[in-house]
Amino acid sequence: MAERAVVVRKTRVRFSPSTLYGKKRMKILFICKYNAFRSRIAEEYLKKINKNKKIEVASRGIIMDGMADKEQVSISKKLLGINISKKRPKPLELKDMIDSDLIIVVANDIPRIIFNYQLKPIAKKVVIWRIKDEQKMNKKNIKTIVLKIKKRVDELNKKLQTK
Repeated sequence: MAERAVVVRKTRVRFSPSTLYGKKRMKILFICKYNAFRSRIAEEYLKKINKNKKIEVASRGIIMDGMADKEQVSISKKLLGINISKKRPKPLELKDMIDSDLIIVVANDIPRIIFNYQLKPIAKKVVIWRIKDEQKMNKKNIKTIVLKIKKRVDELNKKLQTK
C-alpha cells in the first residue's frame, strides 16, 4: 500500500510515498531552455522553502547560451530572496533524467521529443508547467513569470510536505 503511486491533482505530480519517507532520497529536476532563468528560479526557490532533507533539487537546460540578465537576477532576488546567478547553467544529460524521480519542465518552449526515450522511467515522471520565457528584459513580464513559478513551487512543496 505504501508503494502505491500518489497522484497530486493540482500539480499532476506522481511519486511514491516511500520515496519521501523511506531511506531513499527524492530527486527533483527542473528543466528549461537555457537553465538561466525559469528552471533556476524553481530550483533555488524550492531549495529555500523546502525543509525535507531527503529531497534533492537540481536544474538543467537543453541549450547552453549565457546567464540570466540583470533584470531577471534583480527581480528574483527582490521578490523571492534568491540568487539565480551564483552558478553557471548546466546542460541536460540523459543520466540526469534517469536519476531523477520527478522531472518538471518549467517551460513552454522545450520539444516533447526530448522525453521520448525508450526508457519507461523517464516518460512516467515528466510534468510540464508551460511557463513562457522573457528575453526582452521587460520587468512586468519577468515579475509575472517569477510569481507563476513561485505559485507552482509553493503548491509542489505543500504537497511534498503533506505526503
